[in-house]
Amino acid sequence: MPRRRPGHLRAGISPHRTPGERHAIDGLSSRALSEIFRLERGRNYLQPGDVSAALRLWKEYVHRPERQLWHDDEWGDVHWYCCGNPLEARALLDTVTQAMSPRSARELRRIISRFDAIWNRPSPPYVAGGG
Repeated sequence: MPRRRPGHLRAGISPHRTPGERHAIDGLSSRALSEIFRLERGRNYLQPGDVSAALRLWKEYVHRPERQLWHDDEWGDVHWYCCGNPLEARALLDTVTQAMSPRSARELRRIISRFDAIWNRPSPPYVAGGG
């Protein structure tokens, strides 16, 4: 397992990256991507590619079937130890938006809000008796 800096949030970071690899996020301007690139290299709580990995992890998590989400809530998910905790990934995204300029943060929040809308969607009512 790769060594991590103290306090580093494990937001689904893959150890199989190349050093010069850039991670594009669909829907962000080049200005916002450059800002994220600089933050990932200048902040001690980020590594290159962390923001795109966190966004991908959150997106995949909110699109899971409700029964799997319920299972995760009740018993946890053992895969989070190796593949990243989506709830920590979401918290990391909040931290990054606070560190960004208002304009770039707005762009990133617009993308995050699409996934949050799926997460916050009300469940269908439970009908006793199956009908």
